[in-house]
Amino acid sequence: MPGQDFLTAKIEQGFDHLDANGSGILTKDDHVEMGRRVATSLGHAEGSPQETQIIDAYTAIWRDVHAPFVPAGAQGISKSQFIASTRTLADDFEAAGAALGTLAETYLAIADIDQDGQISPDEFLAFQRGHFPQLTEAMAAEAFSHLDIDGDGMLSPAEFTNAVIEFWSSTDPHATGNWWMGRHPSPQG
Repeated sequence: MPGQDFLTAKIEQGFDHLDANGSGILTKDDHVEMGRRVATSLGHAEGSPQETQIIDAYTAIWRDVHAPFVPAGAQGISKSQFIASTRTLADDFEAAGAALGTLAETYLAIADIDQDGQISPDEFLAFQRGHFPQLTEAMAAEAFSHLDIDGDGMLSPAEFTNAVIEFWSSTDPHATGNWWMGRHPSPQG
């Protein structure tokens, strides 16, 4: 099915970026490193309370979202296991909304630097660069323009959350959330 292949391609691309050390296994250490990168990208000093808070949030994501899927005796989740478990969200809208909604709320709290309840283009760029270091300002601006559904120049909590949920669970190649990581190699209307 083309939609399922598209979803798999997005999940594979996402895994490659989440696997911060490139080991092929998603681990707690990857989450700590992502937290550090995001904190640095958002302008927080190494060892600062803000950096600690962000690393703790990423460690909680590991513990609450990924660790339950780690096979007994393993250090982490392989790419194929991550793809299989994440793909199940496409078949269960309620589960996707619950699991990914919580993840999106955590991300939103971190990305909203000025705590005004919405994400500006600069906040989006800084937050996303922590996850996806290769994301350029132009790529982030293009992604933001697609994710900003109402065109008001900001991502509302609903737009931000919807992007996270759709990226990780939608089989629709035209879903707005496909722009979460920037332009995807597959067609995006």
